[in-house]
Amino acid sequence: MASHQSAIKRARQNERRRLRNKGYRTRVRNAIKAVRAAVSEKAADRAQEALATAVPLIMKAASKGVLHRNNSARKIARLSKSVQGISQPSQPAQA
Repeated sequence: MASHQSAIKRARQNERRRLRNKGYRTRVRNAIKAVRAAVSEKAADRAQEALATAVPLIMKAASKGVLHRNNSARKIARLSKSVQGISQPSQPAQA
């Protein structure tokens, strides 16, 4: 345990930040799960709505420093790609 004053204060600050970041991370994970669930059910409308709510949450978490900006960009890109995959009919390969 911290024994001097600055270390005690730092421990208090870290705990507050951990709890705040935990809330952001939980919201982001739940939003991602909602998008993936809609994609797995092939519900294009619901997937697009879920994506529209998930993207701002992911971006906000990145701006707060909870997620790294490249990590958030990767999550958004992968979710967008999966939603695009179900919303557009598959086209036959060109020979």
